[in-house]
Amino acid sequence: MHWIMIGLLALMMLLTLILVRPVRSPMFIPLLGIDWLGAALWAIFMLGSTFICVYGNYFDWWEAWEIRAATWISLAALAVNLWRASFLHHPYISFMAMKNRNVIRATAIYLVFFTLLATEHVFEHSYALNILGFDETNLIDLNWYVFAGILAGCAFTYFTFALRKWRYKTMTAIAFALAIVYLAWFYFMIDYGIEKEALFLPLFFRGAASVIISIVYLTSIVQSGLPFTVFPQALAINGFTGAVMGATFGPAIVGEILSHTVAKNASLIGRVMTDTNVLATYIPLPQLYGRVQLQALVVSMKEIYGWLLIVAIVSLTVIALSYGPLRPYAIFPKWKTIRRTLRRLSSTN
Repeated sequence: MHWIMIGLLALMMLLTLILVRPVRSPMFIPLLGIDWLGAALWAIFMLGSTFICVYGNYFDWWEAWEIRAATWISLAALAVNLWRASFLHHPYISFMAMKNRNVIRATAIYLVFFTLLATEHVFEHSYALNILGFDETNLIDLNWYVFAGILAGCAFTYFTFALRKWRYKTMTAIAFALAIVYLAWFYFMIDYGIEKEALFLPLFFRGAASVIISIVYLTSIVQSGLPFTVFPQALAINGFTGAVMGATFGPAIVGEILSHTVAKNASLIGRVMTDTNVLATYIPLPQLYGRVQLQALVVSMKEIYGWLLIVAIVSLTVIALSYGPLRPYAIFPKWKTIRRTLRRLSSTN
């Protein structure tokens, strides 16, 4: 797979060198006014936040000096960035981008929505490998179901959201409804003997829901009305919250809940087996312990799926009761406007 990706990237570079004609622009745009220190500080903050979410459970959160150090470094970088943005003329990410209503709304939706789907990173691989006994080939085949859902979600969003101009509220409600179907299927159907084909629908719906919410709220950033010079800053925030925090913040929370829930259920199940003393008589202790852990894992997964399902239903209810008449519309600037803006910025700098 790595060789395939390297080959595709090399092919793209080669096609660019062969097919793209060099253009001699009449204006020269130097790299002036770029807040390089701000870029480095924002990178430190984002890397620190990602490190905390990914390795927090591994290092036992703030009991470890690694997580405490990452927390202090991230907070210091964020504080310095906010302080510098208060007086710099061209900060790397300005308050105008951070305070934009569409940016704030997209950030909140991403954190809630991808936390609901965090079971993708925490549960699915363990469930398919340890409980259903799938080998690597079957685990990889499951990704085709997700890919089919992504393609279907893209097509559905294009025909409804892009062409028919369905409302943001409608598209958000559809994405949350698909997430509810995904969570409900696992809550009611999770078991030891499920066939691989039975996982097609929930994985399909998960892929469709993820791509719908991503397209809709990326479009909301485009429609936020930000100036052209501030728009890339909003994209940086959107990329961090949607792609990075969406894949790390939710799994960190769900993974921590899973560890506590498994310990609680293992204690309860082990106590029942010890009190009855039936299985302990005929099953060796290591095998009995493995069965207890396996049963506790399944019960804990079902319990967490249930709680996430409740949160998803409440979220969908809030969305359905809210007032959202906004529809998408094209606000992309013309190339003539972009060239005029860049020329003016280059002359002022």
